[in-house]
Amino acid sequence: MALAVPALGALVAEPLFVLVDTAVVGSLGTAPLAGLALASTVLVTVVGLCVVLAYATTAAVARRSGAGDAAGAMRLGVDGLWLALGLGVVLAAVLVPAAPWLVAALGARGDVATAAVAYLRWSAPGLPGMLVVLAATGALRGLRDTRTPLVVAASGAALNAVLCVALALGLDRGVAGSGAATAVTQLLMGAALGLVVLRGARRAGTALLPGRAGVLGHARAGVPLLVRTLTLRAAVLLAAAVATALGPVALAGHGVVAAVWGLTAFALDALAIAAQALVGHALGAADPDRARAVLTRCLRWGVGAGVVLGLVVGGLAPVLARLFSADDEVRAAATLGLLVVAVSLPVAGWVFVLDGVLIGAGDGRYLAVAGVVTLVVYAPAAVAVLRLAPHGAAGLAWSWAAFAGLFMLARAVTTGVRARGTGWYRLGAA
Repeated sequence: MALAVPALGALVAEPLFVLVDTAVVGSLGTAPLAGLALASTVLVTVVGLCVVLAYATTAAVARRSGAGDAAGAMRLGVDGLWLALGLGVVLAAVLVPAAPWLVAALGARGDVATAAVAYLRWSAPGLPGMLVVLAATGALRGLRDTRTPLVVAASGAALNAVLCVALALGLDRGVAGSGAATAVTQLLMGAALGLVVLRGARRAGTALLPGRAGVLGHARAGVPLLVRTLTLRAAVLLAAAVATALGPVALAGHGVVAAVWGLTAFALDALAIAAQALVGHALGAADPDRARAVLTRCLRWGVGAGVVLGLVVGGLAPVLARLFSADDEVRAAATLGLLVVAVSLPVAGWVFVLDGVLIGAGDGRYLAVAGVVTLVVYAPAAVAVLRLAPHGAAGLAWSWAAFAGLFMLARAVTTGVRARGTGWYRLGAA
């Protein structure tokens, strides 16, 4: 819990970026809100594909730390920072010109497309900061420090709220101002966390310049987790594409539901992060019994937390919908979607904990295969919703039933089967 509670604060702070943007842009009308929903899905997908920078670094650093190799652990952290910075610069350079094509490929037209492109182009310069935040946070978690990321994330969320209101509403820059606020905040957060890791590396006597072998090793180790993350993000994009096809009301409602889902998912993922760091440390110290004990305890907490969050989201669904939109149709769609999410959250608590345990164990190859299987299960259901479901609130509810229900259930089965055995035990620092 000493690890999970600060991690919870940091993870909840991150979705507040999207929630604040959604609340501010929602006051501008349905088209800007729908555009933000689509653009934020693309941006979160791009960043989400790079979450391996955090996951792979956490597992590797935790193993080295558990084996007593402090200098080696910091070497991995420094190499992860350099990889994140370079990848962020490349992705930002690609996303700015590609924004109109990406938005059009997801089916947006007219004012919705204009708003989506504006947000993507103004938020893209913040990608290097976003990815450095991921890598630095992963290194600190591997060292079992979740408090520093909490402080930086909370400060960033507060700064983003102020900048978003000032730029989007105060200076009347609309969706573009919201994107610029996110970019500035993420760059500052990346600088702050990166300096913390570099100072730790200098104290451990580790070189601060990138090592070619280390950076390439990071990239290779992250490939299986990248495949796993690609399947997750493909499912998220497919859900957004289905909502887009169901009309502006469904897409705007989807943005509200997705923001709340992100908040609850990250809250549940705090236990997964604690499990990931502790399991990696235990296996690095060649103690599989302690790793199994962590798994069992975190599963109980994960399912219990999912039940509590489900009751909260279900009970507050109409209130949450009213916070983000003045349109009655959007409110109705969001309320139905939130009720579907509420029912699925206990299963989500199970899934996120097991996912974290297997990542901490370095079981990336299995997670990659399991990700492909779950996507194959979900995709036909999403296509069925796209073709058969009505537009508006009912269609959005069916879309979230496929994603938060069927997709999460498939993930629960695949990770549960693996966790019952011992195939994920890998002992030692390597």
